[in-house]
Amino acid sequence: MFDIERWQEIFETLSKNKLRTFLTGLSVASGIFILVILLGFGKGIENGVTSQFQSDATNLITVWSGVTTKEYKGLNPGRQIQMKNDNFNKISRKYEDLIEYETSLYSIWGATITYNNETVNYQVRGVMPGHQFIENADINIGRFINQTDFDESKKVAVIGSKMKRDLFKDEDPIDKNILIFGMNFKIIGVFFDPGGEREEQQAYIPISTAQKVFNAGDDIRNMLFTVNMSENYDEAVAQSTMMAQNIENELKQMHMVAPEDTGAIRIYNSLEEAKKIYSLIDAIKAVFWFVGIGTIIAGIVGVGNIMLIIVKERTKEIGIRKALGAVPLSIVGMILQEAVFVTMLAGLFGLIAGLGLLELVGPQIESDFIKYPQVNFNIAITTVFLLVVAGALAGFIPAYRAAKIKPIVALKDE
Repeated sequence: MFDIERWQEIFETLSKNKLRTFLTGLSVASGIFILVILLGFGKGIENGVTSQFQSDATNLITVWSGVTTKEYKGLNPGRQIQMKNDNFNKISRKYEDLIEYETSLYSIWGATITYNNETVNYQVRGVMPGHQFIENADINIGRFINQTDFDESKKVAVIGSKMKRDLFKDEDPIDKNILIFGMNFKIIGVFFDPGGEREEQQAYIPISTAQKVFNAGDDIRNMLFTVNMSENYDEAVAQSTMMAQNIENELKQMHMVAPEDTGAIRIYNSLEEAKKIYSLIDAIKAVFWFVGIGTIIAGIVGVGNIMLIIVKERTKEIGIRKALGAVPLSIVGMILQEAVFVTMLAGLFGLIAGLGLLELVGPQIESDFIKYPQVNFNIAITTVFLLVVAGALAGFIPAYRAAKIKPIVALKDE
């Protein structure tokens, strides 16, 4: 039941102590405001890191070779390790049950690519059909390289959207021919990549074709595998880590490399790295929550202290009320209502200010690792609700003490 006289009394009490009320509300509002900002930026960091992984598959194992750094079985250090088709095929067959997509890769940097009077110098990568899904290359028009293109070493190419704009402008490139180092390749598709224009400044051709036209024999530069994901993330990481380690050991055996030589065969396991980064994000979020909640607790303690002061100042008034027949519940309700009102009003103000600042500043932030800082609205509202409950608890102790005061003692208070 709405009691207008009770509310008039609350507003009158607050208006008599404007500075005290303002400082109490400010401490609560600032706590919510800081928590919202911290949670928003925590989410922004998560969004930024997630976007970095979107350019390629998250469950990716990348293999490349380097130079030996240790002597092994009579072989001197300094040998350049060159991976071959046979290395890839053996790994592929052995782990076929664990592999989702796979490709060997042969790259040419700064290839001269020409169409009519337009010339660019972009990367050409010889790949297998599975590379489309490993690279997250979405097809705009046409298609990607298929198994027939690979088996028959066809001179076909899939170009990135950036290359399409540079060479063809608004012209449809499908079935047109481009020259790569003077050799004709027919365009069969155009792709775009979540990684942006840098990833779209390249052309894909079948690796079997690349090895022939660039006189690479059976050399490959990289092996890429994505691992079948299990429902349990930790199990998937363990499986991926085991597979990566086994591949490294087997390639070292194939090429007579010392087991402890870290320079000759190199492995990058994106799933393992992703787990490390997301664990770091969780730790950052936990710190943000700790700081924000600590600030809110400080505000709640302030509310409790103010309620104690209010009860002390109104001791004689409370005694008169009890002498006139006021029941303890009404005394408790009077103090609690004031505490809840101040806490809720300040909490909502802090929430709105925090959300407003994120909405205003968030789109202006241009960083690879902080994108679209935002707060889940349900979490924000729940936080305010818990704040109000905490404010009520903070006000309950002084309210309970006020209700226990004997009228005769209260009337003697100075």
